[in-house]
Amino acid sequence: MMALISEVFQYEFMQKALLVGVLIALSSAVLGIFLVLRKMSMIGDGLAHVSFATVAIALLLNQSPLFISIPVVMVASFFILKLNDAARVHGDAAIGLVSSFSVAVGVLISSVSTGFNIDLFSYLFGSILVIRSSEVYLSLFLAAVVIGTVIFFYHDLFAITQDEAFSRVIGIKTKRMNYLISALTAITISLGIRVVGTMLISSMIIFPTVTALQVARSFKETIFLSAFVSVVAVVLGVIGSYVFNLPSGATIVMINAMLFGVFFLIRKWRR
Repeated sequence: MMALISEVFQYEFMQKALLVGVLIALSSAVLGIFLVLRKMSMIGDGLAHVSFATVAIALLLNQSPLFISIPVVMVASFFILKLNDAARVHGDAAIGLVSSFSVAVGVLISSVSTGFNIDLFSYLFGSILVIRSSEVYLSLFLAAVVIGTVIFFYHDLFAITQDEAFSRVIGIKTKRMNYLISALTAITISLGIRVVGTMLISSMIIFPTVTALQVARSFKETIFLSAFVSVVAVVLGVIGSYVFNLPSGATIVMINAMLFGVFFLIRKWRR
């Protein structure tokens, strides 16, 4: 067992998998608290369904899914906000409309095309062990953008998370911040396609935050603890998937679930 674990850090493809996985873990954890506390976490699930359609389009055009997913998913996130504002289609209804339409597009493309069904399956449930060098560099850059933006606008994001109406009164441009959160979520979802797949990526945003909320005593402590939990889940998931020959995406999500159970028991024990 120890020999297998030591092998993980010797192979280049495993090094790439761990690097990209940690980057996505940090991005999703930093962003997750703003989505979960504002009850916007399901937008991640909706955008994940949009990314399914973009993957199908990218494979049809023989292009890297990241280069198509990022702009399309970002536009979809803005469209969801527009539905909320202009069409009076609120919350989960707007997300449901966009996500169901996107899944239908992806299924139609995959049904009329041949030759990439296996590739599409790998993007559905994650294929972190076959990451290319270009995807590593792009993930590094975009993860830095997500984390850096959250740090720069931290006080405004914190304010609208606590009380959006009061934030608007004191002069914070809440609509602009909402679009910013949506854009960062779109980037994180697109990056996470390779890590856990389009069907599981929303768990990377939700699980670490709700796990940290079980024991954290402050907003910042929640962010740091969420990042720690997310990184631990990814590292153990990647190593576990290699050692036991399991799907990497599902393994990461299962470890996240187990960590949530542990932190939940800790909270009960404290009480």
